[in-house]
Amino acid sequence: MDKIATRDPRFFLRFATPDDAGLVLDFMKKLGTYQKMADKIIATEAGLRSLLERQRGEAVLGLYDGEPVAFVYFCQTSSAFIGQSGLYIDGFLVDERLRFKGLGRILMAFMSKLALERGCQRLEWGCLDWNEPTIRFYKSLGAYGVDNMTIYRFAPEQLQANAALF
Repeated sequence: MDKIATRDPRFFLRFATPDDAGLVLDFMKKLGTYQKMADKIIATEAGLRSLLERQRGEAVLGLYDGEPVAFVYFCQTSSAFIGQSGLYIDGFLVDERLRFKGLGRILMAFMSKLALERGCQRLEWGCLDWNEPTIRFYKSLGAYGVDNMTIYRFAPEQLQANAALF
């Protein structure tokens, strides 16, 4: 696994492999706890392994002094509405004990660079409305909120029910 150097000599990045599915799941559980939504994290190691193997999702791990302390889980997107492609960040976390050291900025800079290298015109993610510290962080990087829409979703049961109508 190739390590990617950052401007912090103690902080390296690397792309997750399917063998890292358990670690990605651990980070998702930490994120769920931070977001006060731990009960909503229903992913399994096998499910994440499958996503990583099939390249339906990717993850970047942040290693500080060799220890995994941060992650970003993302996937490729596109929009016919604006005719652009992008990366969508579904999970982003820096361990609480290492926040405010610039590691989050490094991760977002890397993701921005990666999006550009892949020919994308945007990088997107969601943030809970109550999460003011994180909103301030994102805004400090120049991000803006898209407040004129609500995301809707079909869970597996609704997918099956609607598919049966075809």
